[in-house]
Amino acid sequence: MKEANILVVDDELFFRELYQQQLLEDGYQVEVCVGGDDAVARMSEGGIDLVLTDMVMPGLDGLGVLKAARALPNPPEVIVITGHASLDSAIEALKSGARDYLVKPFDAAELRHLVKTSLDQRRLLDENLQLKSQIRLFQSGQALSSLIDLELLLPQAVERLLRELGGGYGFGFLLNQGGATRFHGLLGIESVQARDIPARLFDIFESQESFYLLNDNERQQLDSTQISAKAVGLLPLRAEGELRGGVVLFDCPELTSPGSLPVDSLHYLTEQISIGFGNACRYQSAQDLMHTDDLTGLYNHRYLQIALEHEVRRAQRYGLQFSLLFLDLDHFKTINDNYGHLSGSAALQEVGVLLRRCVREVDTLFRFGGDEFAAILVDADSKTSRIIAERIRKAIDEHVFLQDQQTPSHLTATAGYATYPGDAADQEKLLDLADQAMYDGKRVRNVIRSVVDIGRK
Repeated sequence: MKEANILVVDDELFFRELYQQQLLEDGYQVEVCVGGDDAVARMSEGGIDLVLTDMVMPGLDGLGVLKAARALPNPPEVIVITGHASLDSAIEALKSGARDYLVKPFDAAELRHLVKTSLDQRRLLDENLQLKSQIRLFQSGQALSSLIDLELLLPQAVERLLRELGGGYGFGFLLNQGGATRFHGLLGIESVQARDIPARLFDIFESQESFYLLNDNERQQLDSTQISAKAVGLLPLRAEGELRGGVVLFDCPELTSPGSLPVDSLHYLTEQISIGFGNACRYQSAQDLMHTDDLTGLYNHRYLQIALEHEVRRAQRYGLQFSLLFLDLDHFKTINDNYGHLSGSAALQEVGVLLRRCVREVDTLFRFGGDEFAAILVDADSKTSRIIAERIRKAIDEHVFLQDQQTPSHLTATAGYATYPGDAADQEKLLDLADQAMYDGKRVRNVIRSVVDIGRK
């Protein structure tokens, strides 16, 4: 451990030299200031462990130096020196946070003992604070590694990393199949600002295994975005060896100051986040098996409620909208009656393929049951939802089913949708209205119905 750095503050040259000589003999590093204002300026630069200050000085006195020291983020210890006539002010200094005081005249042994005691107490305090910090870091890391909900893990990971790195802003994201991006844990940044960043930095994410600080040339890849940052840090997140998401951090103080990066703490925390991410992805995969329709590979009706609840929470958190679409095949029973249930199952599989082609990567598809299907259309208002629904209706109407079985068949579909929060501000109402819109369309068949269309001819 390096020797302590002591700042001596006294307006009298004799005492400055006396303190300096005695402390240097004990192996301490010593700096001197002739007045309180100079001492405050030096303390603000950091690196001072103990201040030895006279109480009575022109300008800013010892009490002022003490108060300035206590206001610093990591305040040094302060010993005040006073004469018998000003002992009361020394007592006041103790009440204001001074470690101890000396009364002139004193001998060298008394000074040395008091300095050593004060510095020993400071070391114990620093070690205690460091231990508490390590315990908090351990607890945070363990909590993150045990999270199995990705939508909870990413926001907490971003928040904890920013706290460890002294501030800044950032976001987390997930990559769906096909590379579509979903943002989670946006802190100090809007989704529209973050939209293009994962794609622009994708090659860097792919090439890195752990937390990585972009160099100047790599940061230039963000020049055409809405972000201008002096420092950008990346944490790639993988599951089963495949890049599945990541965290991007901007302008964290610990990233912008060379040599100040808390390497050990950061490594531990990012490692725990990565472990938690892998666990959450495995859990999600197991849940997907439970919530997947065996025939079409789409999600089943059990998962619809869960996904809808998640989407409502996300829309509320970020002020977004989305639509719920229900789809029913028209006269599907005729295929089962004419060609048997195996042909009917094959036709449903073809419907699943068509639906995937018609929606976006961010949307979620379900086989609700029998020949009914559903879709959650993310960030889709009523106009966008009608366009997607019409694309689905037209694709089914124009498709020739069961060609592989030499029994070419045609089907049509009727769809109805409701939009959150414009049509309904809660989950159950949204389900009910989307269902009503679809069944209203069944009066005609092969049409699209929104909530405002219900009851129209």
